[in-house]
Amino acid sequence: MTPLARRTPAREAARRGRLVSAAVALVLAANFGASTPVAFADTLEDQQAALNAEAARVQQSLEFVDAKIAKAAGDLVVYQGQLPGAQQALLDAQGRVAGAVKEVEALAARVDLAQQNKAKITQQLENDKQKITDTKKLIGQIASQAYKSGGVPSNLSLFFGSNQGGSLTDTIDLADQALRSQNSAMDKLSQQNATNVNSQARLQAVEAEITDLKAKADAALAREKAARDEAEAKKAQVDKLIADTNRLNGELQAAKPGIQSQIAQVKARQDSVAAEIVERDRKLREAWEAEQRRIAEAAAAAAAAAARAQGQVQAKPAPYVPAPPGPVSAFALRSPFNGVPITSGFGWRATPPGTIDFYGQGGYMHTGIDFGAACGTPVYAPAAGTIVSAGWGNDGGGNNVKISHGVVQGNSLTTIFYHNTSVAVSVGQQVSQGQLIAYSGTTGNSTGCHSHFETWVNGKAVDPMGLL
Repeated sequence: MTPLARRTPAREAARRGRLVSAAVALVLAANFGASTPVAFADTLEDQQAALNAEAARVQQSLEFVDAKIAKAAGDLVVYQGQLPGAQQALLDAQGRVAGAVKEVEALAARVDLAQQNKAKITQQLENDKQKITDTKKLIGQIASQAYKSGGVPSNLSLFFGSNQGGSLTDTIDLADQALRSQNSAMDKLSQQNATNVNSQARLQAVEAEITDLKAKADAALAREKAARDEAEAKKAQVDKLIADTNRLNGELQAAKPGIQSQIAQVKARQDSVAAEIVERDRKLREAWEAEQRRIAEAAAAAAAAAARAQGQVQAKPAPYVPAPPGPVSAFALRSPFNGVPITSGFGWRATPPGTIDFYGQGGYMHTGIDFGAACGTPVYAPAAGTIVSAGWGNDGGGNNVKISHGVVQGNSLTTIFYHNTSVAVSVGQQVSQGQLIAYSGTTGNSTGCHSHFETWVNGKAVDPMGLL
C-alpha cells in the first residue's frame, strides 16, 4: 500500500469521529435537553457504580408506577451516561489508528530508503568488480610487455654486463619503469579490494536493516489492523448506545400518556388508602379519648361519692381537658429487619435530570423508607397490633401488610409493608412485636427485591426513622 493510500483511512477515521461526536451531541440535545451529568470517579468501576446508582435513583422515583417503565428509564440514564465515555473511547481508538498508519508509513519510507541504499551498494560492487578485473588485466599486460621486452634483467646479468647489446642505463630504466607501473597497478588493485570488502560489509548491514525494518513493518501493520478492528468495535458500541437511547426515549415518550393515567389511578388508590387510615385512626383516637374521658369522669364521680360519705362539701369538678399527645417514641418500634440496610429515605423525590417528569410536578413524595432486603427475607412486626390488610393490593405495592397499632398516649399508629413475596398473616389477626408477618420480595411495580416500609401517625405519613 502506498503512503498516499495509507493516509486516506486515517483522515476517514478522523472524519467519522467528528461525525459521531456531532451525532451524539444532536441526539442528547434533541432527546433529553439540558441535564446534569453523572459525576464520574477516576476508575471505570467507580464510573459504572455511579451510573448504576443513578439508574437506581431513577427507578426509585417511579416506584408504584410500572416496573417495565421504571427499568427502561433507569436503562436510559445508564445509556446517557455511557455515551460520552464510549464516544471518547471511539475517538481514542481512531487516534490509535492514525498513529498506527503513521508508523506504517514511516517504516515503509525507511524500507524504501534502505532498498535504494542496497541498490546503490550493489551497483557499486558491480563497478568495483569490473575495476578489479580491469586492473588485473592491466597487471597482466604489464607483465606480458616486460616479457616481450626481454624481461627485467637479473642481478647476475647486470653483474656480468650481459645486456644483449643494450646499455646498462637503458636496462635499469626499463626495469624501473616496469616496476613502477606494476607497483602502481598492484596498489590500485589493493585499494579496490579494500573498497570491495567495505562495500560487502555495508551491503550485509543494509540487508540486515531491511530484514529488521520489514519485521517491524509487519508488526506495525498488525497493530494497525488491531487498531482498526478496535475502532470499528467502539463505533458499533456508540451506534448501539445511540440506537438504544433513541429507542428507549421513544418508548417512554410514547408511553407517557398511559403512564400518567396509571399514576393518576395509583395516586387515587393511595389517597383512598390514606383516607381509610385517617378515618380508622380518627375513630380509634375518638374511642381512646372517650375512654380517657370515661375514666376521668368515673374517677371524679368516685371522689365525689367518697367526699359525700364523709360529710365533706365537694367542690364543683373541673371540666375534663384531654391530655396532649405524648411522644411517638412511646410505641417503642423495633426494626422490621435484622441487619438489613436502608437504601432509600423518606421525603420528596425529585425527577432526576435528563429523564421524563411523568408526575408533572418535578417529582413525588416518597412516603416511606426502603430496605435493601433480598427476596424471601423475613419481615417482623415492629410492634404489637391488629392486621387490617394482608395480600394483594391494586395500589402498585403488590403483596402488602398493614398493621394498626392502636393508640398510645393519644397517638394512633399504622405501619405498612409493600412488595412482599408472600404474607404470613391474615386480616383481623393480632400480632405481637417481632412476630413474622411476611417475606420481602419485588411484587407489584418494583424493579428489584426490597421492602417499602411506611409509618402513619394520626393519619399522616411520617419518617419511620423518627420512630425506630
